[in-house]
Amino acid sequence: MAQQHKSYDVVIVGGAIYGSSVAWWLTQMAGFDGRVLVVEKDPTYEFAGTSHTNSCIRQQFSNKINVSVSQFGAEFIKNFQSFMGNDPEVPPLTLQSYGYMYMADTPEFAETLRESQEVQAELGAGTKFMTAKDIAADYPFYMLDDIIGANHNLKDEGYFDGGTMFDWFKRMARKNGAEYVADEVIAIARSGNQITGVTLRSGDDITCGTVVNASGTRGALTAQMAGLDIPIEPRKRYTYIFDAAHPLDRDLPLTIDPSGVHMRTDGRYYLAGGPPDEDPAVGLADFNADHGLWENKFWPVIATRIPQFEKIKLINMWVGHYDYNTLDQNAIVGPHPEVSNFMFLNGFSGHGLQQSPALGRGMAERIAYGEYRSLDLTPFYVDRVLRGEKFLEKAVI
Repeated sequence: MAQQHKSYDVVIVGGAIYGSSVAWWLTQMAGFDGRVLVVEKDPTYEFAGTSHTNSCIRQQFSNKINVSVSQFGAEFIKNFQSFMGNDPEVPPLTLQSYGYMYMADTPEFAETLRESQEVQAELGAGTKFMTAKDIAADYPFYMLDDIIGANHNLKDEGYFDGGTMFDWFKRMARKNGAEYVADEVIAIARSGNQITGVTLRSGDDITCGTVVNASGTRGALTAQMAGLDIPIEPRKRYTYIFDAAHPLDRDLPLTIDPSGVHMRTDGRYYLAGGPPDEDPAVGLADFNADHGLWENKFWPVIATRIPQFEKIKLINMWVGHYDYNTLDQNAIVGPHPEVSNFMFLNGFSGHGLQQSPALGRGMAERIAYGEYRSLDLTPFYVDRVLRGEKFLEKAVI
C-alpha cells in the first residue's frame, strides 16, 4: 500500500525496533502533530537485527549514560501496559531478572569491574562485586579455578520478550497515526545543509522536514545517500539454544565468560552466543553459518565453565548481525552538526534492543522540541565520530 501523502514532517528510514520506537514516541509528544512516514524495505523483518536479538538488558556498563538508558529500559518493560496507555489488548512484559554474571580472570579486569560497580551503584543499580568464593556459594556449578571475581546484579537485569515490545511499538504507532510503507529509500535529496526529501524505489518523491536514519546495518549506506559517513558495518553474531542432560538446580545468570562466550537460562533450555574467532565485516545478506564453531569454540567453553554441561544437545542456532560501530561500539544518536535535519540512530553494536525505549524517546524529543528533555543523550552525538573521539565504555560485550 502506497503512502497517503507526498509530504511528511518526519520520514524514518527503517521500521524495525528503532524506527518503530521513534514513530510511537513521536505520537506521545505533547504538541507534535506532524505526519510521520516509516519506510521499511522488508516488512517481514526476516533479516533485521530486531528479529535475531537475544532480548537481554543490563545496567552493567561503565559509562553513566549507558546505565541510565538501560534503567529506563527496565522501567519501560515493567510498566509496558501503562506506557502503552493501558490499552486492554496490550500484554504485560516480564523482565526475567536472572542478572548478568560478568567474570574477570585477571586482576586488571577485576579492578575494572569494581570501578564499574561503583558507577552503577551511584545510580541505584543493584550490582555487587563477588569474589570467586562468593560466586561458588551462590552458584556452585561454575568451575572457578581461573576466576578472580565477577559483577552480578539481580535487580532489573536479565531478559524479556523483545519481539512483543517491537510488535506493539509498531501497532501503536500505526494506531496513533504513523504511516508504514513497504518500500525502500534509494536516494536522499539535499540542498546545501538541509535534507529536502527522499526518493522511493517505487518511484515516488517525498518531501520531508526531517529524516531519521534507523536502518540498522544499512545505516552507513543511508548516510551516504545524504553525502554523510558513519563507521557502521555488519558483523556476525552466533546464538545457540541447547538442552542439558543434567539441568542446573537454579537459574543460570547471563554469564559472560572471559573468553567472550556468554550463556544463560532460556525457559526450559539454555542459550549461548558470541562472536566468531575472526570478526570481519560481512555482506548485508551474508547469514551463512560456520557450523564448526559450536564444537570448536562454544561448546568447549560452556562445558569447561560449567562441567554439568558436558552432556548437552544442540536444539537450534542462528546467525544475526550487529550494526557494529567500528570506532567505539556505542550508539550514534542525534542530528548531524552540519545537516541538522538528518538524524542518526545507528551503531548499537549489540546494545540496541535494550536501549530502544530511551533512545527512541530521546530522538522523538529532539525532533518535537529541538532538545532532549528526559535523558541528555549528547554523549552519543555524531560529532565525536567526525572528530575520531571514542565514547569510553569499558563493558562492551
